[in-house]
Amino acid sequence: MLLLELASWLKFFLFSLTNLARRCFPNEVMSVFSDEGANLPSPAAAEIRAGSGSQKGLEEKTVLSKKEKMKLRKERWLQKIESVKLAKQKQKAEAKRKATPVVGDMQPLMEALPELSDLTTGGRGRKPPKSRVKAKAEPADFCLMKQAQKCRLLEEEVARFHEVITNPRYRANPLMAISEHLFKRLRQEEEGHVGF
Repeated sequence: MLLLELASWLKFFLFSLTNLARRCFPNEVMSVFSDEGANLPSPAAAEIRAGSGSQKGLEEKTVLSKKEKMKLRKERWLQKIESVKLAKQKQKAEAKRKATPVVGDMQPLMEALPELSDLTTGGRGRKPPKSRVKAKAEPADFCLMKQAQKCRLLEEEVARFHEVITNPRYRANPLMAISEHLFKRLRQEEEGHVGF
């Protein structure tokens, strides 16, 4: 896109330069180009081939001030940007529409709608079904946990640590309290049910 703009600016520059040279040196410019505008950029060649004189074409054009030209350039630039934004938004919306399935999960809809028998009897005998939400198992590896899971685990460990420190059995004999805990833990594992 940048190359296209650069090419259009170069074409405009050559066209302007040719018009300026034609105004200043009308006879010399025509003698440089052997077949009357074949080597000129397309707007200038079209002007020469059409037979409109260099002076006649310039008089009809309105002369814009530098500020007006800058405003026009800025408006064109903003229009280009806006058109690109709109095109991207349309593409994004179309991709989103394509990604959404026409018929998704029908279970919530079926649960929300009453059955025909409920409508005829008034719906007194049936309770709405309870939605069951399965809790995801937290990863055992600390590195695989999300930030919230890590914070929750650390808070639990800090609370457990404070419980152990404030325990009177631990304060009396820390080594004995730890060994008793480990002994109970090993016995629970041997029985098959581990209680954290």
